[in-house]
Amino acid sequence: MPTHITQLEDSDRSILRVEGQLFIEDANLLTRIARNLADNTGREVAIDLADVDFIDSEAAPILKDLQSSEGFELTGVEILLQNAVNEVERHD
Repeated sequence: MPTHITQLEDSDRSILRVEGQLFIEDANLLTRIARNLADNTGREVAIDLADVDFIDSEAAPILKDLQSSEGFELTGVEILLQNAVNEVERHD
């Protein structure tokens, strides 16, 4: 499934909802989009990963760096982890 990024607006921040799989190229693109959005709006940016099926090992550090930057937050990670656990349990 290709990566799909949707921009939403909340009362106090911008939200980027990500769906699909995140490879290094997608993580770099997402970072550029998030930083441009924050620069252009002056608002905090939340990145919702609840609908992500897979994160490449090279993409994960890029997301971690973005999360550690002021004004950015990753959300939905707990749902992503639970989905991964569920998938493993189905195949056991």
